[in-house]
Amino acid sequence: QLQLVESGGGLVQPGGSLRLSCTASGFTLDYHAIGWFRQAPGKEREGVSCISSSGDSTNYADSVKGRFTISRDNAKSTVYLQMSSLKPEDTGVYYCGAYLTAAVQPMCRPALYGYWGQGTQVTVSS
Repeated sequence: QLQLVESGGGLVQPGGSLRLSCTASGFTLDYHAIGWFRQAPGKEREGVSCISSSGDSTNYADSVKGRFTISRDNAKSTVYLQMSSLKPEDTGVYYCGAYLTAAVQPMCRPALYGYWGQGTQVTVSS
């Protein structure tokens, strides 16, 4: 069974940090671009960051540039999202997604992604 499993969410104070992990089982992530998305209550799912299959190219939403870092370890079939200087507006359910592509530049559009995890809650609050 092909699965993506997110972990690492939780409650953190403003200014704090969290590291999310997305691990694949049942398939290899080697030829997939991976994206992190978030969804706040009453809002659409939005792209946060995505990384190419090689890890050489990354994209970030303007709202997280300079605060979040995406990385991947293909040997572990895992992609990470290091989040720092967290703000209350970063609160939401964070999902990782994967799509098969040979493109150099990853795209952070949810419609491209064929595989999704179940999500992990991130709450930034004092």
